[in-house]
Amino acid sequence: MFAALNTRTGKVIGQTQQRHRSEEFRKFLDTIEANVPAKLDVHLILDNYGTHKTAKIRNWLARRPRFHLHFTPTSASWLNLVERWFAALTEKQLRRGVHRSTKELQDAIAAFIKNHNNNPKPFVWNKTADQILDSVARFCTRTLESRIVDQ
Repeated sequence: MFAALNTRTGKVIGQTQQRHRSEEFRKFLDTIEANVPAKLDVHLILDNYGTHKTAKIRNWLARRPRFHLHFTPTSASWLNLVERWFAALTEKQLRRGVHRSTKELQDAIAAFIKNHNNNPKPFVWNKTADQILDSVARFCTRTLESRIVDQ
């Protein structure tokens, strides 16, 4: 599954693919290009998956200067709001679903996207960056302290 989340509106462009090679990612970029007005810049926040960095993708992007890539640090997918959308897809549609075939799974995902886009809502951070970083620091301190106590 490839998904692009409009962070302003909450609308999702999604596409299921049998594989996740650069060829499939390129097709998804074509889908984004066809669905985002030409006057707008497109900022994509991506993980460090190799598919996003191949020569085929770099060449495609070189011909489309309105596309800008931003990569999340390793193990920091929580920074990417589309990951939160994937969690909602899993929680609300996939976790308890029974899918007897790949087609049934793809149909369930497509139905979720369609339903979501009928009334999209943007995700909103409820904490400031400082609050989040303070929380991470407290977690790291607790984790470190528990290792010392266990030894």
